Amino acid sequence: MTARILMLIVTLAVLGAASGANAAGDLTAQKPIVVTVELGGAKGALRFSPDSLRLETGKLYQLRLVNPSDTAHYFSSEKLAAAVYTRKVQVNGADGKPRAEIKGQVREIEVFPGASAEWWFVPVKTGTLTDLRCTIAGHTEAGMVGRIVIE
Repeated sequence: MTARILMLIVTLAVLGAASGANAAGDLTAQKPIVVTVELGGAKGALRFSPDSLRLETGKLYQLRLVNPSDTAHYFSSEKLAAAVYTRKVQVNGADGKPRAEIKGQVREIEVFPGASAEWWFVPVKTGTLTDLRCTIAGHTEAGMVGRIVIE
């Protein structure tokens, strides 16, 4: 099934829920499940913490990406981008307040030192994704990789 077909199915499900046609409930009224991942760490650690995520299809997630380190890091997974419907990515200022929103498909998010971003999405495809990595030169090789399981 192509990404376009999956996006169409999710869009129709959300529109059906909003019109009351979905007997299971209003998918647009879900409270997000907040998952926080640290990119890098104190003293130059090159890691995701946690480095393993478990998600469920059909549930709304607010993935908080926090970079406490003194260097930029990427949260990059082509397979995750293909397995979720992205509602938005929200860029936060140092005070934690929203500064910008990005809509549409997201493959990679760069989080600057001391900053955070939020990726709001609904998984629509199951699988074990092993392509999570920081794409800055040397970071993947140093172990800044992760795994995502979508059930």
